[in-house]
Amino acid sequence: MKIICIGRNYEEHAREMKATVSLDAPVFFCKPADAIVTDGADVPYPSITTDLHHEVELVVALQSGGRDLDAVAAHATIYGYAVGLDLTRRDIQAKAKEKGHPWDMGKGFDQSAVAGAIKPVAASGYPAGGRIWLKVNGELRQDGDLADMMWKVVDIIANLSTMVRLEAGDLIYTGTPAGVGPVRPGDVLEGGVDGVGSLRARIV
Repeated sequence: MKIICIGRNYEEHAREMKATVSLDAPVFFCKPADAIVTDGADVPYPSITTDLHHEVELVVALQSGGRDLDAVAAHATIYGYAVGLDLTRRDIQAKAKEKGHPWDMGKGFDQSAVAGAIKPVAASGYPAGGRIWLKVNGELRQDGDLADMMWKVVDIIANLSTMVRLEAGDLIYTGTPAGVGPVRPGDVLEGGVDGVGSLRARIV
């Protein structure tokens, strides 16, 4: 199983991060497969950071894979969808960016990929729009719409398949809307995507 994430996929989030907005090529990064945390879990505040950020995302779970997929074949790989959190050591990521280094240790640390229950497409359909949101301690932090993704799900899958062979069980985190920010021990995070589901996690 692979966990592959796309960055800068919502224009307003890219702007809040002072990143270039471009559709020339998607920005991909990975998390370890054992970084997964299930819905309702306690998530330890990670080491070597003082600036842990939340990023709510639509997660796509694959039932098949392949290489060099066209749009039709990419669509057929989708098993279902879930709500996810891409937790980010923002200070570590920022230092890496300043030096032109990879983001790995800012993104791919232990328990950095929270995921809710996967809803099969038979129940969810193939959501191209709908509200995506996150609250911290009941306060709304992120509130966007899937329709604002610059790279759509099928395009993400097709593009990824030109770089790596995709397999059944792979998870793809599809990017986050604007409003990311810090969390601290004791914070309760609740997020959701219309028609897909919700999740809850507590930072400890």
